[in-house]
Amino acid sequence: MPDDRRHRGAHPEDRELFAPRWHGALRSAVADLSWLLSRRYATPSALKVVGDRYELNVRQRTAVMRCACADEARDARRGREIPLGAVGGGRALWVDGYNVLTTVEAALAGGLVIVGRDGCWRDMASMHGTWRRVEETPAALRLVGDALARAGARGDVTWYLDSPVSNSGRLKGVIEDVAGERGWPWRVTLALDPDKVLRAAAGGNDDVVVATADSGVLDDCGAWVSLAREVVGRIDGVWRVDLS
Repeated sequence: MPDDRRHRGAHPEDRELFAPRWHGALRSAVADLSWLLSRRYATPSALKVVGDRYELNVRQRTAVMRCACADEARDARRGREIPLGAVGGGRALWVDGYNVLTTVEAALAGGLVIVGRDGCWRDMASMHGTWRRVEETPAALRLVGDALARAGARGDVTWYLDSPVSNSGRLKGVIEDVAGERGWPWRVTLALDPDKVLRAAAGGNDDVVVATADSGVLDDCGAWVSLAREVVGRIDGVWRVDLS
């Protein structure tokens, strides 16, 4: 069946799965999983133990996994985070395209945004290897651009998109169109593995700042900004659950 959904909003079961009565259990699960990860337990087995203890379903376990991290990882990430306003002054900003965009789209569409131990705000959406434009896409891109403009990061901004994801070329065109309308000199690059590019090229490079909430990238890159949090934090009525 074709995917004709027009929004990247909430999963039909999310209102129940992430209702206030679950918040205590979910936060405890994040704390327990983080404790195990801090002691180098493997993520799959640790997540199973924690998920079984709190009787969480698959989607709830995914949220717990996205919010948890080892103490060492949390401290290292926070130590390299910089405010968005510090991006200017000749530093290049590399944007983890899908990671940032889908979170803003989901927030605009009423989808769930979760807060992790590292302070990042993440969505619960998934693309399954194919990008599809939703009604919120242009608005999300404009909000990102407005946030960068307010912060003074108008110049050297490059969006990285996964070329293996179907329709990445179409998204590249949408980003370029929005940037052209607003006079933002953005570049858009299709890469086979953007995460690898962001990790390898940004690590230790003081001239590059990465915008992402991807845990794997955050553990290896140098300076980074929580761009999605900066944008989503200005949207009224966002459904946000703090599991930190």
